Amino acid sequence: MTNVLWFKRDLRITDHVALAAAAEAAPAVALYVVEPHYWALPDTSARQWEFTRECLEDLSHHIPLVIRTGRVTDALEELGATALYSHEETGNAWTFSRDLAVKDWCAARGVPWREFPQSGVVRRLKGRDGWAARREHYVRQPQIPPVALKPPAHSLGSLPTSADLGLAPDPCPDRQRGGRGEALSLLGSFLTDRGQTYRKAMSSPVEGEWACSRLSPYLALGVISGREAAQAAAARKAEVAGTRDGWIGSLNSFTSRLAWRDHFMQKLEDEPRIETHCLHRAYEGMRGTDEVRLKAWADGQTGIPFVDACMRYLTHTGWINFRMRSMLQAVASYHLWLDWRSSGMVLARRFTDYEPGIHWSQAQMQSGTTGMNTVRIYNPVKQGKDQDQTGAFTRRWVPEIAHLSDADLQEPWRAGSTPGYPEAIVDVTTAAREARERIFAVRKGTAFRQEANAIVKKHASRKKDRGFQRDPMPGEKRRRPSKPDDKTQLSFDL
Repeated sequence: MTNVLWFKRDLRITDHVALAAAAEAAPAVALYVVEPHYWALPDTSARQWEFTRECLEDLSHHIPLVIRTGRVTDALEELGATALYSHEETGNAWTFSRDLAVKDWCAARGVPWREFPQSGVVRRLKGRDGWAARREHYVRQPQIPPVALKPPAHSLGSLPTSADLGLAPDPCPDRQRGGRGEALSLLGSFLTDRGQTYRKAMSSPVEGEWACSRLSPYLALGVISGREAAQAAAARKAEVAGTRDGWIGSLNSFTSRLAWRDHFMQKLEDEPRIETHCLHRAYEGMRGTDEVRLKAWADGQTGIPFVDACMRYLTHTGWINFRMRSMLQAVASYHLWLDWRSSGMVLARRFTDYEPGIHWSQAQMQSGTTGMNTVRIYNPVKQGKDQDQTGAFTRRWVPEIAHLSDADLQEPWRAGSTPGYPEAIVDVTTAAREARERIFAVRKGTAFRQEANAIVKKHASRKKDRGFQRDPMPGEKRRRPSKPDDKTQLSFDL
C-alpha cells in the first residue's frame, strides 16, 4: 500500500487536512511534482518559480518530500500509488485539465482520490445565498496540528532551477523570499506593529509597502492557510479590544479582505471561463491589442509618470499595493484601450502572488467587463498627486523627470520637453472620456440588463449574508456589520 499525499498550492504541514488524512492511512509518501508544461504557460514566470522553489526547500526541512519533474501521472505510476490525497485547487484552465487527467488515471487503476477544501471556496456550489456564512464556519474550525511522516523508500529527488525549466531570465531584485518562516514573521510583525496603520496606509505605494501584511504570495502557495491568518487576527483583535489607536479598524479591514479573497476565488470556481472570456458577453470584441501600447505600458514607458513608476516598482519587487494594481489594470483597459486578457497576462507574470481566481476576476472588474460592477476609470495624474504627495515614489522610479517641480511632476507635458522620457502615449483626459462613452454605450437595453442581473444572481456578494457581517470569534466583541458588496474597492493583495 502506498498512500500518496500530493502537495499542490498547500506547501505547509500545519492546518493541512490532506496530510493528516494520508498519515492516518499510513504508510504515506509526500510528493510534489514540478510540471514543465505549467511553467511554460504565458501566466507563469521565473520569479514565481524561484519563490515556489524556496517554499519547497523550506517545506522539505519539515517533511520528507519526494520531488519529481514531469507529469503527475508518471510520478504516481513510479511510486505505485494505491491511494491519493490532496487539497482542492482553484487554479487556471491548465491545472483544471491536469486534474482531470489525474482523475482519469486514478479511475482506470482503481485508485481512490480524496480531495479536501483548504479555504472557503466550495466546489459545485448551487448558489451564493448562504455562501459567506458557510465560509465563516470553515474559518472558525480548529486548525489541524502538524503530522510527521516517515522517510520513504524512494529517492527524494531534487528541484530544478529556472534555467533547467527553460524559463526566460526574470530579474526581480527585491522579490520576497519564500518559506513558512518568512510568512510567520510577516504575520507576527503585521499583527503587532506594521498593521496599525493598515486601514489608512494601504492605498499608498510608499506607506503600503510597510503597512500591508505582505502575506499574499504565501497565501497563494498555501505556505500559510487563510484560516491561520484569520484566527491570528481574531486573537489580536481580542487583545486590543476597547482601544482607539487604529488597531480595530485595521484588523477589521484585514479580516474582511481575507473573506473577499475567497469570494473572488469562488467566482472562478463557479465559472472557469472568467479566465478567458468577458463575464458579460456584450463586451466581447470591444477592445483590441495594440502591441506598441502594450509594450510601453509593460515597460513603464507610457509617459504618464505615476503609471510608469508603479509598473517599474512592480517589475523590481513582484508586488505592489491594491490600489496601484487596480490603477495599472484600469489604465491599460480604459486609457490605452487594451484587451484585459493581454494586459492581464503581463501582470500575472509580474505578480509573485499570482492567484488565478483573484487575478482574472479583478482584471475583469477593473476593466468594466463584468456587467455588474461600478465602472472606475482612474485618473493616473490625480492618483499620483493623491498617493505620492511628496513625489518621492515617482522620482525614485522615474528618475528621468526627478528634476521637475512638484507642480509638473505628474504632468511633465506642462514643462515642455523632457529629454530621456517619452511623451505621454495618450492624452489622459481625452482617452478617459472616450473610454467612458464606449463602455456606457454597451450598458444599454433590456438584453444587457437581463444578462447583468443573471451575473449578479450568480456571482455578487450578499449584503445580508451573516458571513460578511463577521460574527465575532471566541474572545471578540460583536460589532456593527459593514456593508461590503461588489461595488467596494477591492484588493488583489492583503
